[in-house]
Amino acid sequence: MDLNTYQQGARRTAKYPDVGSNPIYPTLGLCGESGEVADKVKKVLRDSGGVFSSEVREALKLELGDVLWYVAQLASELGFELEEIGAANLAKLASRAARNVIAGSGDQR
Repeated sequence: MDLNTYQQGARRTAKYPDVGSNPIYPTLGLCGESGEVADKVKKVLRDSGGVFSSEVREALKLELGDVLWYVAQLASELGFELEEIGAANLAKLASRAARNVIAGSGDQR
């Protein structure tokens, strides 16, 4: 599945206030779901010595899907396609790698 196909399918399931003119809702959802991913990973460190069981990996796959859904909704709200966002990100990273600043800090490096 390509990213734009995913985005279109995810959009058909979007049911929140003012879909189409509400970037705040998916932004908050993205924060919440990202936190759930982080919490599951934290518990692997705390409870399992950093070993990811197959059950935890499957749970993380589902949570990452929720993160992706909210990214897709926010992109749609802002008028971007996921393919466009992905291509821009890879170009940015390639530029940083070519200039040997991939491990630095700051958005404009």
